[in-house]
Amino acid sequence: MTQRILNAVSGRLSLRPPQAESLTRLVRALEMAPEMLQHDKEVAAALSSLKALFPTLEDFERDFPSLCFALATGVGKTRLMGAFIAYLHLAHGINNFFVLAPNLTIYNKLIADFTPNTPKYVFKGIGDFAINAPRIITGDNYDQTGFDVTTDVFTEIRINIFNISKINSEVRGGKEPRIKRMREVLGDSYFNYLAELPDLVLLMDESHRYRASAGVRSINELKPLFGLELTATPFVESTRGPVAFKNVVMDYPLARAMEDGFVKEPAVVTQRNFDARAHTPEELEKIKLEDGVRLHESTKVELLTYARENGVKPVKPFMLVIARDTTHAAQLLSLLESDAFYEGRYRGKVIQVDSSRSGAEEEAMITRLLAVEHVEEPTEIVIHVNMLKEGWDVTNLYTIVPLRAANARTLIEQSIGRGLRLPYGKRTGVAAVDRLNIVAHDKFQEIVDEANRGDSPIRLKQLMLEAPSADDKKVSVQVVSTAMSRLGLSPAPTVSTQFSSDSGSLNSDNAKPVPVFSRESEFQAARVVMEVIGSYEVKRYLVPNSAALLKPEVQEEILKEVAERLKPLQSELFADEGIDLADVVKTTTEVVVQQTIDIPRITVVPNGEVTTGFHPFELDVAQLHLQPGERVIVGQLLRTNEQFTLAAEIGLVEQRLEDYIVHALVDYDDIDYFTHADLLYDLAGQMVKHLASYLSEAEVQNVLDRDRQLIAREIHAQMMAHFWEEATEYEVKVSRGFTELKSCNYTATAGHAAIAPGNFAAYTPPLGIATHHYRETVAETSRIKQMLFGGFERCLYPLQKFDSDTERRFAVILERDAQKWFKPAKGQFQIYYKLGTEQPEYVPDFVAETESQIFMVETKARGDMDSQEVQAKAAAAARWCQYASEHASEIGAKVWSYLLLPHDEIVESKRLVDFQRFRISNNHCA
Repeated sequence: MTQRILNAVSGRLSLRPPQAESLTRLVRALEMAPEMLQHDKEVAAALSSLKALFPTLEDFERDFPSLCFALATGVGKTRLMGAFIAYLHLAHGINNFFVLAPNLTIYNKLIADFTPNTPKYVFKGIGDFAINAPRIITGDNYDQTGFDVTTDVFTEIRINIFNISKINSEVRGGKEPRIKRMREVLGDSYFNYLAELPDLVLLMDESHRYRASAGVRSINELKPLFGLELTATPFVESTRGPVAFKNVVMDYPLARAMEDGFVKEPAVVTQRNFDARAHTPEELEKIKLEDGVRLHESTKVELLTYARENGVKPVKPFMLVIARDTTHAAQLLSLLESDAFYEGRYRGKVIQVDSSRSGAEEEAMITRLLAVEHVEEPTEIVIHVNMLKEGWDVTNLYTIVPLRAANARTLIEQSIGRGLRLPYGKRTGVAAVDRLNIVAHDKFQEIVDEANRGDSPIRLKQLMLEAPSADDKKVSVQVVSTAMSRLGLSPAPTVSTQFSSDSGSLNSDNAKPVPVFSRESEFQAARVVMEVIGSYEVKRYLVPNSAALLKPEVQEEILKEVAERLKPLQSELFADEGIDLADVVKTTTEVVVQQTIDIPRITVVPNGEVTTGFHPFELDVAQLHLQPGERVIVGQLLRTNEQFTLAAEIGLVEQRLEDYIVHALVDYDDIDYFTHADLLYDLAGQMVKHLASYLSEAEVQNVLDRDRQLIAREIHAQMMAHFWEEATEYEVKVSRGFTELKSCNYTATAGHAAIAPGNFAAYTPPLGIATHHYRETVAETSRIKQMLFGGFERCLYPLQKFDSDTERRFAVILERDAQKWFKPAKGQFQIYYKLGTEQPEYVPDFVAETESQIFMVETKARGDMDSQEVQAKAAAAARWCQYASEHASEIGAKVWSYLLLPHDEIVESKRLVDFQRFRISNNHCA
């Protein structure tokens, strides 16, 4: 039961591996020490039990069990908190939770993230919470909503969110916090009301910030069932240095998160040959701000171009400036919004975030800060002093300019904690999109040296996830077609199952299929027959499809060629064997025809004159504000020490400003100068006009010379949205009537079965690969991509891999209703679709043949059905099926249909024919 709920929560919340591992460790802790779920428990006994499970656990450090989960910044601690709550409610019926935030920023963020219908709602996907949404009780409204007893407190989920910094301020001088003060509606305080609850669980966000504070000592009197601490830094600072937590049960440090690609790559930036001693502090500060803005504007263009090229949502980056104090912050705000700084171009785009604001000003500041990710929000520069230490989980921070005096280690630790989150949830492979820049001209070498120390947070890996267990060892597996197994040319897996596909009853072990050949001479001859059959794929005039291989005249031709190829070996292999070569050819061909689905090789080529071009359009320059600069900016990635530069040396001076851009554009293969000259100069002129609207002529030339390639790439990305191609007509060419089934290459779990067999026993092929019967219900659906399935009777491969349990269920339907089916390997169809400027290959989920037709099938989550990528794939696949059907009609073969199936429609009670209503035609996609 608990395992099923664990899998459901992990899957529905799409937990990353470190988050899923953390949730699993909580589940294992409750299994090892179930007394944690009871008020009357021996805390020492629970600690003793859990020490055996977690070697890093030394002490709870509280009067009640408390476990710390240390996850690097950017991995997702708030979502993990939501997963903890969802699991504890669904598995153990816990309804009351008390969440502590370290400051006002995180307090407001947590309230938003726990509120339904908000962008980062932590329970999105948990159906039970959609029906019975948790009640959110806060430090601001508990005296109105917390005492509401009109609902059943034993069934309603109640999440209390409080700001510990506010409680700390209330207890100064030995006073009681407001939460402890008596309320007449209950005749008691809300604090005592909570302390009397039988199922209160305490969750502490960024617990290292307030672990020993007076407010927490007061909160401890709540006497919860247990506490769950979340932090990126599991230690507290003391006069003797950092003191590590003793209750850490999960540690996933920043170094591991960077290696696994969950966060940006931090880089320190300076100018080439920069000498800080040659500048006054004021000059140095201004240089760092100017270079920070140059980086910011360059990154803005890179992000816009990436979004256009890949058809994804645009990201608006911003720059963070760290001030010395509130007075300095106010001075910086005045400077950055003045005419003296880039002629006032950032006026109204800068906010100051610090403790100097209060009341309505503070509320307005927090509102702008929380909205800084929104593209329409104007803020591009944020100035702060010491207010954003943790919990500010924006994904669009790309440039940091620290102006406060600090040593290198402090700069690294404080800076990288703010901007590591990735806007697209994963790295893109584009350096500028995946990088966080820290502008530190005066500390460059010091930071590089500090980052290369063994105990740097970027290098530190002493505390990390444990080594994979034996069940998690992976091996690479190549699976050949069933035809090869039937011929004895590849070992067939042995299936041990308790399920009878015919009757549904239990039976004894099934022996693996017996190959049609048994002697080495027959195997050798069959291999040659397979080679010869492969050469007939291109002979469409003779064999328009695989069935034509069985024609007597074709069999005779194949026999002659096989005999010719075997001549050098006949004296050795066949002297004493006495095999019938004609019989081997016939049997091999019959197996191939039976164990294949004819997939033609189709190409579409223009016939007649083809013209291409770009429609004229107005360039979108709203977000482009590149800045001039003679200095070359040099950056160095802190983890890999790889260097990069922002600006190049001054090059050839062009006669016209537009020429800088045009000469860079004509380097693209799809742009012909003589055909597109008018459009190119029109677009270049628009860009020059835009630059001239805020720069002098000399500055425009500086920007065009330095950033011509960046500008050209952005213009080219916009041009692709206006590309057109025309031909007199198109001709469909079928070069092959059938193609050999490609081998499938999988990564699978080695050893015994990865899931415990229920009514179905897992089977293990000779290679020792953990495999599963396709009818077996998968308990851990989140691990299904790691599993191999077998036991098929109608599949053209002995083993298959599924990307989801939906695919496994559809395979059950195909085993029942199709004549034969398989999941194609990459390169089998060679169908390509257009997505932005790229043309990736489309690999369908399934191909299934019935008595009357052949289906190409794609299964998709219903919410993804209308996405640009899914529709582009469907259009390409439907077009291919139309061409294949036209070819089939010519030779009297079965026609093709493309089915796009929503995942929630796939249930085993349906027949394959029931899904034909989801057929996508070429006209539908046009």
